[in-house]
Amino acid sequence: MIASKFGLTGQGSFSKGEADLLLLFICAYVAAFAWSWGPLGWLVPSEICALEVRPAGQAINVMVNMLFTFLIAQVFLTMLCHLKFGLFFFFAGWVAIMTIFIFMLLPETKNVPIEEMNRVWKSHWFWTKYVPEHVTAGDNDTKKAVP
Repeated sequence: MIASKFGLTGQGSFSKGEADLLLLFICAYVAAFAWSWGPLGWLVPSEICALEVRPAGQAINVMVNMLFTFLIAQVFLTMLCHLKFGLFFFFAGWVAIMTIFIFMLLPETKNVPIEEMNRVWKSHWFWTKYVPEHVTAGDNDTKKAVP
């Protein structure tokens, strides 16, 4: 709708009905993100990080989330002025990249206890080279009691 009315020139206007419909579409776009991808930035690190590294993983997650929220808030209006309706395609492209990343690089954790995540990472086709060989599920060598 924005592309058909404003195009690349930025000249045009909406009738009241068109503006209401556009507002409904934008609200549906935001709601769909909030119900699907929005919470995943908080949920995925808590599901995939082993207990030993979960606090560090969540801390990195919060830092990266806040950093990118700040950056997007700083450049959003400039991007809107330059990209116009293309801004929606820009964000849709990032959703496509996120989908590919999740599909290709994150393992399935359904019915996997958190204690078994090291084994899941070790058996993944990509991440196996980054998990140390001696780390296995239930390995408590690092938590021995001091006499």
